[in-house]
Amino acid sequence: MWSGFPLFPEQASTHAGRVDALYFFLIALTAFFSLLIGFMVIGFAIRYRRRSPDDRPPAIYGSLALELTWTIIPLGIVAVIFFWSADVYLSLNRVPKDAIEVHVVGKRWMWKVQHITGQREINELHVPVGVPVKLTLTSEDVIHSFFIPAFRVKKDALPARYTTAWFQATKPGRYHLFCAEYCGTRHSNMIGSIVVMEPAAFQAWLAGGGPGVSLASAGEKLFQDLACVTCHKADSGARGPALDGLFGRPVALADGGTVTADETYIRESIVAPSAKVVAGYQPIMPTFQGLVSEEQLLQLVAYVRSLKAKAPAAGAPPAPPVAAAPGARP
Repeated sequence: MWSGFPLFPEQASTHAGRVDALYFFLIALTAFFSLLIGFMVIGFAIRYRRRSPDDRPPAIYGSLALELTWTIIPLGIVAVIFFWSADVYLSLNRVPKDAIEVHVVGKRWMWKVQHITGQREINELHVPVGVPVKLTLTSEDVIHSFFIPAFRVKKDALPARYTTAWFQATKPGRYHLFCAEYCGTRHSNMIGSIVVMEPAAFQAWLAGGGPGVSLASAGEKLFQDLACVTCHKADSGARGPALDGLFGRPVALADGGTVTADETYIRESIVAPSAKVVAGYQPIMPTFQGLVSEEQLLQLVAYVRSLKAKAPAAGAPPAPPVAAAPGARP
């Protein structure tokens, strides 16, 4: 419907129909009340116009029924809009657990894409049809916005922060990708394509790129090259906390607070280690701001995410419920 009209791109994702239904409802509601109020203004102006200098309208003392009507009806309409919008918003932000992961870095003026299996793309993203895809976005410089009109997906890519979005394509094809946030003189050139393929064709495309190095493997190598392992060891005398099983767990901080070890926290612990110091450790970790790129930060985060908690030795006391996090080297 309306696919040939520029303002209504093709519906090619599971989000598109729901977003459009809400949009058209709001447009119809606005048009209805605009026409209703316009006709009432004109009609009342004619019907109740002053016909002579001596014409005096009768006093109006109010009507309970009228007051209840124009209070309850707008309240009901607003409630419908709120709950419908909240439902669509939550569906756009609740990423399915079985979604495949893709990392996107915005940079003036291009989109750099890394698949979890190691394949890289620039200004293009290949995905399988019918499979949820989770996007983890960040920016190397200024605010960008990852916008796929046919999927009705738009998410800002922010410097020094990770944001997430997801979609599930329903039709194979090639779809436009834009930056929807003005980011500089060549903003209009920051465009690309989303290539939706049948699952078999997508697997063939992955294999055709050669055996790529996964993000976690690349992060492990970088972890060794930066000598992070010299501080983040599993033994009790290490200068930095152990990272096994860290991701997703609560972390006790030196200031008495607690934070969850998500992607943003791990990234911050690498580039600004003094911001959140782990309880029991000294703020001795140097910053790696400017020494590692955003792609390398994504690799390090993927490596930390891949580390599983080690099983305790026989007879050893159980691990404390609060995890430690990066406090020395990354």
